[in-house]
Amino acid sequence: MNKKLELSPNAVTAFLKKEPQTFTKEDLITFIKENDIRMIDFMYPAEDGRVKTLNFVINNLEYAETILTEGERVDGSSLFPSFVEAGNSDLYVIPRYRTAFVDPFSEIPTLCFLCSFFDKDGSAFSCAPYHTLMRAEQAFEESTGMSFEAMGELEYYVITEQDDSFPATDQRGYHESEPFAKLNNFRRQCMEFVAKAGGQIKYGHSEVGNFTMDGKIYEQNEIEFLPNPLATAADQLLLAKWIIRNLAWEWGLDVSFAPKITVGKAGSGMHIHMRLLKDGKNATLGKDGKLSEEARRAIAGLMLMAPAITAFGNKNPTSYFRLVPHQEAPTNVCWGDCNRSALVRVPLGWSSGKDMCHAANPQQPSENIDTTEKQTFEMRCPDCSADIYQLMSGLCVAARYGLELPKDEALKIAADKYVDMDIHKSENAARLATLDSLPVCCSESGECLQKCRQIFEAKGVFEPRMIDGIVKSLKSFDDKDLHERAKADPNLMKELVEKYFYCG
Repeated sequence: MNKKLELSPNAVTAFLKKEPQTFTKEDLITFIKENDIRMIDFMYPAEDGRVKTLNFVINNLEYAETILTEGERVDGSSLFPSFVEAGNSDLYVIPRYRTAFVDPFSEIPTLCFLCSFFDKDGSAFSCAPYHTLMRAEQAFEESTGMSFEAMGELEYYVITEQDDSFPATDQRGYHESEPFAKLNNFRRQCMEFVAKAGGQIKYGHSEVGNFTMDGKIYEQNEIEFLPNPLATAADQLLLAKWIIRNLAWEWGLDVSFAPKITVGKAGSGMHIHMRLLKDGKNATLGKDGKLSEEARRAIAGLMLMAPAITAFGNKNPTSYFRLVPHQEAPTNVCWGDCNRSALVRVPLGWSSGKDMCHAANPQQPSENIDTTEKQTFEMRCPDCSADIYQLMSGLCVAARYGLELPKDEALKIAADKYVDMDIHKSENAARLATLDSLPVCCSESGECLQKCRQIFEAKGVFEPRMIDGIVKSLKSFDDKDLHERAKADPNLMKELVEKYFYCG
């Protein structure tokens, strides 16, 4: 049996013994009949980034087939108010079979699908973020001959009533165990449910942030995923947030994916790791075990487009209270190896060529294993205010742009933006002064996108009216002096946190 299918926690995959991308309507009808499925749910993100749901009861086999074949009609102006006018608002939602999973929360056996949007002509709805991502992937592959994969890191706070036993050390929660971490079992069940919904998880752990405030414990957690094609990676992040929130509700906990909850404590990001594939192999490392030319050229594109990428990945004012020095969050446009003060980090790879497993376990015969597939490069500025599909699209466009530049020019940009130091230390002030800064507010982020929008609109990837909507939304915050106002009025930060507590 295919090792990718063995032990699968997704009930549909385990039953059909097929990889999800090969699921057919006939497969799903068989699963429905054999597993006494009584309902079907269509799920899709709207402009606010949250999952919306449409429920169907399975009246009979004919109706089940109709649902899976024809989908249903929805009001696009309510889902995408910036892109769809009420006078011409109908859209179709059609299920993507590969996303099928059994709802882990519903008492009624329910089969769920993420859906794609189509317009009245039966064409993919051009302003749907998912279809934007499809166009970004296609343009990347056509231009470079490579494919682009990603994986996300979800950081979030879980909030519960204060427990004074075994108190945690403030801001020292990284990989903490029970009893000093109180909510690890909640994270474990989140991971189990995300896996049942098809999420391919790398690992989970408690994160740096922990503190008590107003009689409550705030514990920061992280779940990190495995690399996947961009659309799958985005789907998994979307569903993971939905699952974590639902499970928190069941447990009587509260959860926030907000970028910043209080000043002076760790904010929550949504870092995105990326890798380039050529002929099915990771092209991020060269034959010498160092970062490949292609990867450095892609990073050059990320450097050039980074200020505009915040328009997709940092969408509310609290995002820019997280992007401050000394909080393991980037503020300047640079990249480096294993450098958490950089915007793009090249994390430690398995490139030593040594069999560490044998060294730790002498009884295990030594093996020569190719570990280059693990190497990625990581964008550290995004957070969960992002529209995950727009963000993945923007990263893909930026990487393609770097690869389309003349090779020498791109490699020079990469060399100029490379740092091998903590740029926020006082002794490195001269180097810091040479680096461009990220936007400091939503309004500035919108201006950055406006200046280079033609790069994102090229090859038809981003629709102009989508860019118009994003820029308009960001500028509407009118937050250029927000940091100064928040310093003068501590209550303003509290108001902002409350307003965006459940963002994304």
